[in-house]
Amino acid sequence: MSRVRGLPENGELVVCTVKSVKNFGAFVTLDEYDDREGFIHVRDVATGWVKYIRDFVREGQKIVCKVLGVDSTKGHIDLSLKSVNEHQKREKIQQWKNEKKAEKLLEIVAERMNIDIDKAYKQFGDELLEAYETLYGAFESAVAYPEDFLSEFEGGWTDTFMEVAKENVAAPMVQIDGILEMSSSAPNGMELIKNALMAGMAAADGASVEITCVGCPKYRVVVNAAEYKEAEDVMKAVTTTAINSLTSNNGTAVLKRESK
Repeated sequence: MSRVRGLPENGELVVCTVKSVKNFGAFVTLDEYDDREGFIHVRDVATGWVKYIRDFVREGQKIVCKVLGVDSTKGHIDLSLKSVNEHQKREKIQQWKNEKKAEKLLEIVAERMNIDIDKAYKQFGDELLEAYETLYGAFESAVAYPEDFLSEFEGGWTDTFMEVAKENVAAPMVQIDGILEMSSSAPNGMELIKNALMAGMAAADGASVEITCVGCPKYRVVVNAAEYKEAEDVMKAVTTTAINSLTSNNGTAVLKRESK
């Protein structure tokens, strides 16, 4: 959330800047919390024995840590670097970058309205943060669901906000995938499978679809769309067409989806 004040919660992932590295640990500042200071004990820097702590952290480095504990009376924040995996790190950094971008966009909205940023937050920014938790989420919603956004919020600021959102933010996308298992005992079996997959791609009708071989006879189908229903409809069209194409030539094909 933008303009965060106070202290983070236990278990929360936070973006930090390393300020000082000692043999016993590293001192960092929390970028999203007014540069409050946190500490990573050497045992929480990496899994296993850490011989040289600077092999893992160095001054000026941006890192993502997990909050282990917060002493609200003293303001102490204990952090762990080793508890954050690469996927979590990438996701958190991207969220942080998105929010920094959204803060700049809100400044543009304020400039076009000829008001200062504090007034912009007071008039509508804080309300958007309460509704969406992040400013970037508010901008995304304005682009993806403009009618719903305008029906939910009122005021002279909405037109300017929508304008800036459409100029700078792409509509959010959802992604689904599945595995097509395809086989054929025909002499030209590989050609039949290739033709079936090409037929499936054609059935996507321009939608964002990618099919890759993940080891015969498995082919991963990835669909990107604005909404899950749209993505599922495209997935059905692509895979059904591919399956029908191969089975009509005495091959076998089945779609497998992982349960979420």
